[in-house]
Amino acid sequence: MSQSATHPKADAARDAVYAQPIETLNVAQSALFQDDAMWPYFERLRAEDPVHWTPASDFEPHWAVTRYNDIMAVDTNHEVFSSASGISLGPSEEMIAKLVASGAQMTGGPFGGPTGGPTMFIAMDPPKHDEQRKTVSPAVSPHNLKIMEPLIRERAGLILDSLPIGEAFDWVDKVSMELTAMTLATLFGMPQEDRRKLTRWSDTVMSRPGDGVVDSWEEKRAEMAAYAGYFLNLWADRKAKPVQGDLVSMLAHGEATKDMDQFEYLGNIILLTIGGNDTTRNTISGSVYALNKFPEQYDKLRANPDLIASMVSETIRWQTPLAHMKRVATRDHELGGKTIKKGDNVVMWYVSGNRDDTVIERPNDYLIDRERPRQHLSFGFGVHRCVGNRLAELQLKIIWEEILARFPEIKVLEEPQRVPSTFVKGYKSMQVIIPRKL
Repeated sequence: MSQSATHPKADAARDAVYAQPIETLNVAQSALFQDDAMWPYFERLRAEDPVHWTPASDFEPHWAVTRYNDIMAVDTNHEVFSSASGISLGPSEEMIAKLVASGAQMTGGPFGGPTGGPTMFIAMDPPKHDEQRKTVSPAVSPHNLKIMEPLIRERAGLILDSLPIGEAFDWVDKVSMELTAMTLATLFGMPQEDRRKLTRWSDTVMSRPGDGVVDSWEEKRAEMAAYAGYFLNLWADRKAKPVQGDLVSMLAHGEATKDMDQFEYLGNIILLTIGGNDTTRNTISGSVYALNKFPEQYDKLRANPDLIASMVSETIRWQTPLAHMKRVATRDHELGGKTIKKGDNVVMWYVSGNRDDTVIERPNDYLIDRERPRQHLSFGFGVHRCVGNRLAELQLKIIWEEILARFPEIKVLEEPQRVPSTFVKGYKSMQVIIPRKL
């Protein structure tokens, strides 16, 4: 599945984007991400209107920030751009009315927000954010990662050794979901037999009925109730015991977190589930897809496995597993020649900033020996920089060291099925075949 020349269909889609008046462009459409069709929108916005006002549609009205340096300016200024109202685009008032009419209970999105619901430290501003973040940081410290590395490697090997040779299978399900669920269950101190509950709950949090995860709001509510019940039981168990090394125990005994109410606790569990699950699993899948799309890079990797560390960083940039983060302006502020008003939503499109050719050379290409592979926005910057970034990189590094020791090739058989989300940029399934072992 090598990179092909531009198709007439893609050319027509790009022409259609450029034919629209610039003020009507709205890239916040789930279908665009499901079809991988958002690229010409971002290309035009970066060139012509990099701080772009987007009126309400399915999502709330917002400024779309699409250039690398403008995104950096927002992300590193938490005093002007606050996370306290949630970190992902929420539904518009019209969409809320439709959802309520369809039976949804609007208790806030998965990341909190003005309609209430669970909150979490990423959706807080300092100093409370810093206190809670510090509580869980030891779980992903360099010392702890060194302890975890042999376990992750052993599990990666077992997963890869169980794969069928010479027949098609879903890489997302068999590999990406498995490794990340195993690691996350360990971080939470959960039994391994419950690990795929985490995958299910993470998908449920981010989905609406009809997205292929749950069929109705009743089913979603039931799943979320089971999720909450499971982790409230874990919380009670850890409270009753001396502090241990898992995330739940750290939250139960940490000075800044031990007295939090159950909604705040559950909000942090949701954050840690999605942060530890969706991002890494979609980057693992994205690495296989990218190496198939750019076969000369796959050849380069096979010839020189020392490029794995660089390839990992390039994959995280090229994939960008979380497409955006939202902030709200705490005061009037000028950005990119536009006046952002106090209370305005500001969306940092990381996925666009990572393709900004004024900062990154040949950004649409996947180059595993790129000179500065860690120059990307995928982990965020400032006080909200991803707390588990090194763990994500470690899992990717290990899985590829183990892949190269076993398989000369993993072939992607067709375009993957993508997630219909403007937030999680990921894969539902990806059919592959491993022709032979080494």
